[in-house]
Amino acid sequence: MAQYPLTVWYDGACPLCSREMRFMKRLDSKRRLRFCDFSAPGDEVAACGIPLSELSAVLHAQWEDGTVIRGLDVFRAIWQAVGLGFLARMSRLPVIDPLLVKVYAWFARNRLWLTGRKVCPGDQCRNESADKTRSPSA
Repeated sequence: MAQYPLTVWYDGACPLCSREMRFMKRLDSKRRLRFCDFSAPGDEVAACGIPLSELSAVLHAQWEDGTVIRGLDVFRAIWQAVGLGFLARMSRLPVIDPLLVKVYAWFARNRLWLTGRKVCPGDQCRNESADKTRSPSA
């Protein structure tokens, strides 16, 4: 049995990612999920122990026992947590699973480009994204 909460690390500077996580948060009536935006400045990212380069490559989550899951398995765990277990089960069907794996891998590789952001090496884009989301000081 899953040990909640499940901490989900996502890129809040990605409009598609952010919208999806807001929707999942609304569906999370049992409060099984904890959402952490790794694009926001703070110590929480360092505390998770996962390098930013890995967090930004594919979706990551961590169960309460410390087990880390990645990619499509995170979506399946989220769907299960919010009461959409049928989606998780359907996504594991032999015909659907390989297709979803390929589609997610393609999206993860191209999400910066798809959302109109620069593709930058290292931490540069994160800093630019975080700067753009902050309101200017008066």
